[in-house]
Amino acid sequence: MRNNILAIVAVAAAANVPILAHAQTVGVAPGTSVIVEDAPRIAAESYPAFREYVIGERIPNHTIPGTIAVGTVLPDDGVTFYDVPPSFVATPYRYTVVNGETVLVEPRTRRIVQVIE
Repeated sequence: MRNNILAIVAVAAAANVPILAHAQTVGVAPGTSVIVEDAPRIAAESYPAFREYVIGERIPNHTIPGTIAVGTVLPDDGVTFYDVPPSFVATPYRYTVVNGETVLVEPRTRRIVQVIE
């Protein structure tokens, strides 16, 4: 009898492990992404200096169809991202030049988070 109770408890516990693990998981629906809104970005007063830096680095201009705006997802192939120098801001984002616009990009999702005007 005692062995039967232990077996039932073990099976019940094993059956609930995936449910408990799922309950602890915070996720995002497939095909969507999360942009950390409070991650540091380049301050507006630093735009001119940052643009000069990018020109000095001779970053190639990538051409893609469509408009460039915050939220645009860049293609998987053909666009290279570069580290933002810490002298401008310590940020998890990278930068590139697309359609003549310097942009900050979240590298995992390839989503534009800031257009440097």
